[in-house]
Amino acid sequence: MPPVRRLAAILAAEVVGYSRLMGADEEGTHERLKAHLRELIEPKLAEHRGRIVKTTGDGSWPSSPSVVDAVRCAVKTQRGMSERNANTSAGSRIELRLGVNLGDVIVEEHDIFGDGVNVAARLEALAEPSGICISRVVRDQIRDKLDCSFEDLGEQQVKNIARPLRVYKVRDRAIPGKEPAPTPPQSLPLPDKPSIAVLPFQNMTGDGEQDYFVDGIVEEITTAISRLPWLFVIARNSSFTYKGRPIDVKQVARELGVRYVLEGSVRKAANRVRITGELIDTTTGAHIWADRFNGALDDIFQLQDQVASSVGGAIEPKLRLSEIQRATRKPTESLDAYDLYLRALAQLHKYTEEGLRETITLLNQALAIDPYYTPPAALIGRCRIFQRVQGWGPLSETAVEEGLRLARRTIELSKDDPEALWMAATTLSRFAGEHDTAASVIDRSLTLNPNSAHAWMASGQVSCYRNLPDRAIEALQRAMRLSPLDPLGFLLAGALAFAYLVAGRYEDALEWADRSLRELPRYSPSVRVAVASCARLGRIERARYWLERLRELQPGLTIAGYKAFAVYYPSAVVAAFVEGFRRAGMPEE
Repeated sequence: MPPVRRLAAILAAEVVGYSRLMGADEEGTHERLKAHLRELIEPKLAEHRGRIVKTTGDGSWPSSPSVVDAVRCAVKTQRGMSERNANTSAGSRIELRLGVNLGDVIVEEHDIFGDGVNVAARLEALAEPSGICISRVVRDQIRDKLDCSFEDLGEQQVKNIARPLRVYKVRDRAIPGKEPAPTPPQSLPLPDKPSIAVLPFQNMTGDGEQDYFVDGIVEEITTAISRLPWLFVIARNSSFTYKGRPIDVKQVARELGVRYVLEGSVRKAANRVRITGELIDTTTGAHIWADRFNGALDDIFQLQDQVASSVGGAIEPKLRLSEIQRATRKPTESLDAYDLYLRALAQLHKYTEEGLRETITLLNQALAIDPYYTPPAALIGRCRIFQRVQGWGPLSETAVEEGLRLARRTIELSKDDPEALWMAATTLSRFAGEHDTAASVIDRSLTLNPNSAHAWMASGQVSCYRNLPDRAIEALQRAMRLSPLDPLGFLLAGALAFAYLVAGRYEDALEWADRSLRELPRYSPSVRVAVASCARLGRIERARYWLERLRELQPGLTIAGYKAFAVYYPSAVVAAFVEGFRRAGMPEE
């Protein structure tokens, strides 16, 4: 007899930071969550003809015959949670993420199954704390029926769903003054030396397709300035979170913890380029320096050096210009190869399987033009690492050997390119187990550029492989301070989660894994940390939940397969993961 199916609205709910809350106050959190269920959530469901079909510790799966009722229930639930949290401290507050989908599901007495349920879960993972995300079919059904507006978040590629999802954020118009302004982040203290953020430059070329070129120039200027050891420079990734937004320099100063910001624009016509820049003191709003630089594209690297030197002289006038050690980063004589490298970086930042394949293709094209251009050579190995840790297709030994060959050549040729050095070092560590050599190369990179957040992250990762967790945590915390708004923050948070697991601090490991997965729910390394940490803490049901998510990302993963993957990890760390995987139920072979 075929299974019973019906069209249903599925509401997926999850408690934000559940592991952290339970670790801080297990009994108190459990009681508060039960009270929210009893006094708010279950009554709202009943009011809107819904029911909870199953729970997962920190989440639940209500369903309703009406999609309008389901979204109305979600909105009223979030309003109620906001009211109930009003007098609760931020550290103890229980907040929900909600996702709503409409789909044809298999119905059993106490459970529902099907693609519609999986999509609801992915929508919930994309929602902000206290937020609601819905699918396109839900938006189409409820449009003009509720006092809500919808923000189109575009198509999102989510784990275990082959097709991209069109996602909408629900905005509640029923509350006067909605949406309330978010609580401003706490101001970061100024460092003990001059601090600067280089903000995205305006693209004045008249061609949106040239954004990558303008962004690449800003990245090169940021790198050149960063290599001055007397400056504290915010990483490019954090600065670029302001791209396309109106700039309030005082807000930038608070959020990034800097005194100065550099703004500017780039014009390009034929073979000529003009870079303009102005330096602003955020404490007064005064423009303390402005200049423009004109030249041919063949001289672009010299122009970048001029900008870096001028900014340095403006920030610290007591230093002689001759004392400023300029770091002209001219990686290749071929502008064509450089152009390909910039395009490859744009693909890399997507962090998708297809994006990584395209990155490697572009990097190989750059090397075909200039075989001695080390940044793309070093980045190929890093891309191979990403492919392996995510389980994106079988990685051949040929690909690994090629990555190692390019990394060794990079270290031999790049004596003064800090970015290429740390990338090459991570490849040696991850694919050859040469952790001590890698650490030495990263130290050289940090001597050249002490403000590289990603070099500090690489230092932390390699310290984990050397079984030096305290050193790793210190390096990773410094990386996060240098790039507090990094769009690749999931990598930093995931590295910290791994470091805390190596240190045996499983509660901290869970907290940072949770932070990482909030930013990128499909990041496999953080899911592995969550499985092992929960199991080591005796939370077997939760460990099994994370294992299920891990096997969705890496189907067929076994303990034997993990041991082969982690061949260069410290034996104690491998043992911690393997024990956790066994307790959670991962098969041996």
